[in-house]
Amino acid sequence: MDLFRSMQVFVATVEKGSMSAAAAQLGISSAMVGQHIAALEVRMKTRLLNRTTRRQSLTDFGANYFEQCKDILDRIAITDLEAEAQQSEALGKLRVTAPSTFGATVLMPALARYREESPLVDLDIVLTDRNVDLVDEGFDFAFRIGVPPDSRLIARKLMPYTMAICAAPCYLSVKGQPAHPVDLSAHDMVSFTPAAGSVLTLSKGEELVKVMPNCPIKVNSGHALLTSALAGLGVVVQPKILLAAAIKEGALVELFPDWQLGERHVSLLYYRDQRMTPRMRSFISFSLAAFG
Repeated sequence: MDLFRSMQVFVATVEKGSMSAAAAQLGISSAMVGQHIAALEVRMKTRLLNRTTRRQSLTDFGANYFEQCKDILDRIAITDLEAEAQQSEALGKLRVTAPSTFGATVLMPALARYREESPLVDLDIVLTDRNVDLVDEGFDFAFRIGVPPDSRLIARKLMPYTMAICAAPCYLSVKGQPAHPVDLSAHDMVSFTPAAGSVLTLSKGEELVKVMPNCPIKVNSGHALLTSALAGLGVVVQPKILLAAAIKEGALVELFPDWQLGERHVSLLYYRDQRMTPRMRSFISFSLAAFG
């Protein structure tokens, strides 16, 4: 087996605490992880790990070998980065995560422009509404709504993320159109699952209104909320970027457009100690130009 790859597998197994966790991180099977470690043990003529059905631990030699492997892999990674930094053209792979609605509606269409500018960069895009840990989960960038209090990350403020309240004409013809935000408490709302049960706070000048909506239906997808609203299932609160086309076409009616739901911003996050390679710089420049 490839010695370099086996060393990577061994380090991941120790750092993650199990072969299955290392396999998930590396995208290989647990059996393959075992084969890599077995190959190292044959090469070294000694055991590296003490393994039972419940836990694993390093042997004395394994602990020393682990530190040496980490040092070797770190040196190789630094050399690779330095070699890439000398190149003027962005190349390699970027792993990026973004919220599902923003990613599908705004980011993905814009990536055509980035691909034109940086055709040698491969993109691995993960759309999820979970706040992933960039460092632990191996992401180069994350788009987030708002700025998380994480001192390890740099946050570049991008476009506003404005919310809107909408319902379909067919729903309003049956339930009636609310005249004031307080009337929302008498209406059915199809809620985004993470926000279900939250109080809606609306403001207009000096007036502030808090409403606890009735949420008989919850769903964890912004696009599913859009189709739910279009089908007349109830009122939805979603980003304007998702609802704008339906509002323009008259398929949805925006409620209380002169009231504010509180404005947040999209931010581009990246690890503070990340080395600025050409591909990193190219993606930051693209994001600021496209969404800034």
